[in-house]
Amino acid sequence: MTDDVNGWVPSADAWIASMGEQGDWARRTFLDAAMVERATTISGQFLDVGCGEGRFARLLKDHGMSGTGIDPVPRLIETARKRDPEGDYAVGFGEKLTFADASFDLAISYLSLIDIDDYRQAIGEMTRVLKPGGLLLIANLTSFFTAGKWQRSLTGAANNFQMDDYSQERANREKWAGIDVINWHRPLGAYFEALLGNGLQLTHFSEPTPPPVDDPKHDRYTRVPGFLVMEWKKPV
Repeated sequence: MTDDVNGWVPSADAWIASMGEQGDWARRTFLDAAMVERATTISGQFLDVGCGEGRFARLLKDHGMSGTGIDPVPRLIETARKRDPEGDYAVGFGEKLTFADASFDLAISYLSLIDIDDYRQAIGEMTRVLKPGGLLLIANLTSFFTAGKWQRSLTGAANNFQMDDYSQERANREKWAGIDVINWHRPLGAYFEALLGNGLQLTHFSEPTPPPVDDPKHDRYTRVPGFLVMEWKKPV
């Protein structure tokens, strides 16, 4: 990982502005609901790995949950603390968690695995800090989505999605709304290998899509699978 956390340090203010309090279009339209539905089945303490400015941790607190958020970008943690002075937020890296074994009932990676260079180490660390019977809840971009790009039509026809080099893990530079960061593409099998290799058991898998709405972004996440939500249990 670079000194600027793969672009996230200089992009922090743009990210904060783009998220607001409700999140971006996908989060506020359908992805938050899918994640909250799964997270709120668990009682006890949560750990939000890659919590950013703390928006989802605050949302879970609004649902009566309590826990800790970590992120490697100091500006994002500073904002999380300002917006939730009673919350527990710290600068930290998913690949090297500072918590004792079996500290949490729920570990969350909400669109953060795509930002972590050593995802295998991060999955191992999240597994380590889970209590036996605890859950690892993951939302991620699908590997189909990270392997391709939407191509704008110049003829008036519908835009199309082109995918290539699916099996090749690679870092992709992504730019939007003043944000300029590295996201990782990995085949879904690579994630499954790491999760199963840590002894975790899959208990939920879904590909959330937006409800019918009159918005151009709707097709972006229905014509191509954009997101997945997985829940993995640490055996007792």
